[in-house]
Formats: sequence, structure tokens, C-alpha cells
Amino acid sequence: MIVIAGAILGLILGATRAKLRGGNGKDMTQYAIAYCVLFMVIALFITIFIHRAAV
Repeated sequence: MIVIAGAILGLILGATRAKLRGGNGKDMTQYAIAYCVLFMVIALFITIFIHRAAV
């Protein structure tokens, strides 16, 4: 669930940041995907850390 939340948060933040910088639709898509991947990787490591700490 943390990974999915990270993906959604990354999509929203990436698209918002591109829009604030004056980007068009392609820019917003590129930023959204890049932020999505970044936040998913971070969330994956957080999930692994929580899982290993709980055992």
C-alpha cells in the first residue's frame, strides 16, 4: 500500500511541478512519470525496512 501511495503522490507532485514551471502536456507527463518512479522506489525501500524491522 505504501508503494501505491508513493506512486499517486509522485504523479500529482510531478504534474504540479511541471505545470508551475510553465510546461505543456508532454512536460507534465514526463515529470509525473519520473516523480512516480522515484517515489515508488523510495516507498519500496521504506516497505522493505518496515517489514524487516517487524520480524
